[in-house]
Amino acid sequence: MIPAEAAGLDVRIRKRFATGFALEAEFHAGPGFTILFGPSGSGKTTLLECVAGLQTPNAGRVALGPRVLFDSERNISVPVRERAIGYLFQSLALFPHLTVAENVAYGLAHRPADERRARVKEILESFRVAHLVARKPGAISGGERQRVALARSVVTDPALLLLDEPLSALDAIVKSKIIDDLRAWNASRNIPIVYVTHSPAEAFALGERIIVLESGGVLAQGSPQEVLAAPRHETVAQLAGFENIFDATVTAILEDHGTMRCRLGSSALELEVPLLWTEPGSVTRVAIRAGDILVATTRPEGISARNTFQGRLISLERRGVTVIATVDAGVRFEVHLTPSAIQSLRLEAGQQVWLIVKTYSCHLVAG
Repeated sequence: MIPAEAAGLDVRIRKRFATGFALEAEFHAGPGFTILFGPSGSGKTTLLECVAGLQTPNAGRVALGPRVLFDSERNISVPVRERAIGYLFQSLALFPHLTVAENVAYGLAHRPADERRARVKEILESFRVAHLVARKPGAISGGERQRVALARSVVTDPALLLLDEPLSALDAIVKSKIIDDLRAWNASRNIPIVYVTHSPAEAFALGERIIVLESGGVLAQGSPQEVLAAPRHETVAQLAGFENIFDATVTAILEDHGTMRCRLGSSALELEVPLLWTEPGSVTRVAIRAGDILVATTRPEGISARNTFQGRLISLERRGVTVIATVDAGVRFEVHLTPSAIQSLRLEAGQQVWLIVKTYSCHLVAG
């Protein structure tokens, strides 16, 4: 096993396909969780497969600590079985005819029987499924299958773990418990884990670092807070759940305030947004989370928010514990409210309301 202090993953690869799709990625993933984020078809699974050796890049280099796994210039391509990498596929790929214990022990065939039994017992206990040893995958729950598949992927003590949307089919409570167990398992090993997900919540819960792919290229990378909470690209804003994204034209630079005014779309509505060094007349995009917009039934007074404007409440739609409000203020805003807020404000479709948006809730993004 590679020592933890030398276990960083360094990737610089280019992979082209006959379909015209090309993957070009360069990044470093240190010990801990690195989230691979992006829309479907952006190249996330292809990237994992190139690192694992299941696909061969056309050019580039992949190194895990001091070990070079792939180098096109030096004609190095370490076979999959020798890369010391654990890989959990989205499909889990458990053998239906084998028991839980047999599935987990599958990668330990070359180890002595006593060692196999001890390793299987230890890892099943780590992921809280030791009581399922004699059952087959078809006889356990989805969350239990996920835990067994994770146990099988790490039972060989890999130097790197690749997880391709491992929890996408699970509910939030089960997912949270498995994430806690996975984090606890890695606390003593400190290996890099590259984790593919579409969920911003998972990215914030797990990731020390996030890499966003779009159309085969790295669009953004950094901490989840830097990349998702304050996105600079429209694609990232959409993936991070920003419900309101508008075309905007700069109408005034307020340099003393550190802000500028932008007109949204073809409407007369103007918002004060963070200053971008540009000129009046420039076109940009503004992204605002639905949960960052406040609603009032009378004109707000004595508040610090720079943007208060009137609109008409078009509709209210209950989705679980959230009410989705649509408000027309020259452009249509989606606003998220609690049912209790709806009741206390006595909101009804058709009434006039005021919307309140802080300046720094307005994020300027590139299209």
